[in-house]
Amino acid sequence: MATINYLTTVQFDFGAVKLVGTECKRLGISRPLIVSDKGVRASGLLERVRENLAAELGFELYDGTPPNPTEAAVLQALEQYRLAQANGIIAIGGGSSIDLGKAVALLATHPAPLAQYAAVEGGAPKITAAVAPLIAIPTTAGTGSEVGRGSVIVLADGRKLGFLSPHLLPKVALCDPELTVGLPPMLTAATGMDAVAHCIETFLAPAVNPPAEAIAIDGLTRAAAHLERATRNGQDREARWNMMMAAMEGALAFQKGLGAVHALSHPLGALPNLKLHHGTLNAVLLPAVLRFNRPNVGDKLPRLAAAMGLPPSADVAEAVARLNARLGLPAGLKAMGVPREALPGIAQLAPKDHCHATNPRPATVADYQRMLEESFA
Repeated sequence: MATINYLTTVQFDFGAVKLVGTECKRLGISRPLIVSDKGVRASGLLERVRENLAAELGFELYDGTPPNPTEAAVLQALEQYRLAQANGIIAIGGGSSIDLGKAVALLATHPAPLAQYAAVEGGAPKITAAVAPLIAIPTTAGTGSEVGRGSVIVLADGRKLGFLSPHLLPKVALCDPELTVGLPPMLTAATGMDAVAHCIETFLAPAVNPPAEAIAIDGLTRAAAHLERATRNGQDREARWNMMMAAMEGALAFQKGLGAVHALSHPLGALPNLKLHHGTLNAVLLPAVLRFNRPNVGDKLPRLAAAMGLPPSADVAEAVARLNARLGLPAGLKAMGVPREALPGIAQLAPKDHCHATNPRPATVADYQRMLEESFA
């Protein structure tokens, strides 16, 4: 069992979920609200948490997390938290459940409305250390939200906004690769490409942070070597271990910022009635964004190529597109059901996203429109 202290505490290895009761006691959580979704509940993974909670710990369950977490769901879970007189949260699931858990932990101790805490509203300084304690248990290897300082929520006004603060970091992450064994191939591929996009975007972000860059490169190296293996064979424990580590490392590098991929995928993920998967969006958008950023990233593309096991002169954007195809992911936004008439509105929203500012090449609305068009077919 590896105990890692970097930004927060991570218990990482097969069987880590068994420590949930111990960690509740260490954090002083006597009555947690478990935040999850109906898919995790149906899979039986929720039972692994329940059976490892100490008998004296009462708990409540909220399993209404939508694929793209919403402000309405946050308020529903918050009401349940207060009715249960809970004093902490256990979020188990993909990034949606963990992001929802963070937002509930915020509003459990801070006055509404939620929008005032959004990064683009200048709300980060309003988030204090009073945030309720949160234990994060990822069941996919993608977002890395279990070690991230951000939560992305679709607000009631339709905006998909990021809430960023070190106080939103889970107090502990229980990263148990066992929980991802048997994950369906397409979900493995889509969440895995989310991790790949995180590692690449954080590495290319212009901020000076060599430790974060080293972590991002290590994460990309692991993902490049193991994602296809994990997708082909859901029981490959070595591949599952390495993909969970890659996902965690992608998020540990978030300190550098992200970029245009996420500036586009956030408003796309807020399109009503489509329920677009965040990792799949990132995978589809990544080649066009890499091509756009190429003039501004210096010698970083050869370093990305090396991490992916490619020659230094390889076209990284094309390599990502080929990887998407081998994984069976959609060829473009059109195949995901995005209507072409939605693209101009997304291009208008992208510069307003908090990830826009850390893209290595400044992008205009017209630039975003071209990247969307390139990603559409």
